[in-house]
Amino acid sequence: MHLVQTMAYVNDVPWHGLGQQLAPDQPLEVWAEQAGMNWRIEAADVRFAARGADVDVIRTFPEQKVLYRSDTKAPLAIVSKRYQVVQPAEILEFYRDLTDIGGFELETAGVLKEGRKFWALARTGQTVSLKGRDQVNGYLLLATACDGTLATTAQFTSVRVVCNNTLAIALANGTGAVKVPHRSQFDAQAVKRQLGIAISSWDDFMMQMKALSECRVNARTTEAFLQRVLTYSAATVTDRGATVVNDRAVKSVQELFAGRGKGSNLTSAAGTAWGLVNSITEFVDHHRRARSDDHRLDAAWFGQGAALKQKAWQEALGLVA
Repeated sequence: MHLVQTMAYVNDVPWHGLGQQLAPDQPLEVWAEQAGMNWRIEAADVRFAARGADVDVIRTFPEQKVLYRSDTKAPLAIVSKRYQVVQPAEILEFYRDLTDIGGFELETAGVLKEGRKFWALARTGQTVSLKGRDQVNGYLLLATACDGTLATTAQFTSVRVVCNNTLAIALANGTGAVKVPHRSQFDAQAVKRQLGIAISSWDDFMMQMKALSECRVNARTTEAFLQRVLTYSAATVTDRGATVVNDRAVKSVQELFAGRGKGSNLTSAAGTAWGLVNSITEFVDHHRRARSDDHRLDAAWFGQGAALKQKAWQEALGLVA
């Protein structure tokens, strides 16, 4: 089953290979239509049939409401009465002033899981070129879900051009992301102020990338790094909770790092901590087992894949501390 219901993009085909291509500089209304985001989330009472002696009695459960799509009437989730809905149009509207006067450019937008999750991704215009013309561009991702799996999240991310590897910009002071839980009203302008759209976070991230690209690693350091990052929790009754090294993943990432990975032979990546990070991100974005490309996208941005990439980034920073 495909998770990506609909999606649109401009410029090159996205790394996950999905979507409907648009001409550049399209208005948000065209994006909404082509990305499948031109519908609303509606709410209705939760009702149930209480069996009586002779006839079922329809009752209402006042503490919760059911969310459904305005176009197909398909149910999305059952949530509490206090739940604050964020509409697909609000995700796109967030970027209006950023694209009109801020120099941002929308690149992808779409709907996951039949409408339960949706997002838009815009290039910020910021870029850095590491040694060997290894270019990394800055992006801003805004995503939300109505099924309890994701707070409304504005997150700076990066894309390495040579391989389309994606990595969230997560800094110690939390400036790389803003999360608005669904018990709170989503205030786009407040989120932008919190992000500090002047984007000092990119400058910090750029310095960290450069430090990683100048940090040489030997075989022993590489092996220890991969064994710390590529782990999973044991599922057996006797060892439940214990950490197990994922040997198959370690082997795959070692091969990517040793020359099979795109851009692994660039001066910035060959034998460096930056190369280790990109071996992990390439593994997650392009090689890690997934039921489909859209499942891979969901995991790489929002799920276990995203967590694995963050773990690799933090471990790599530890090598230059």
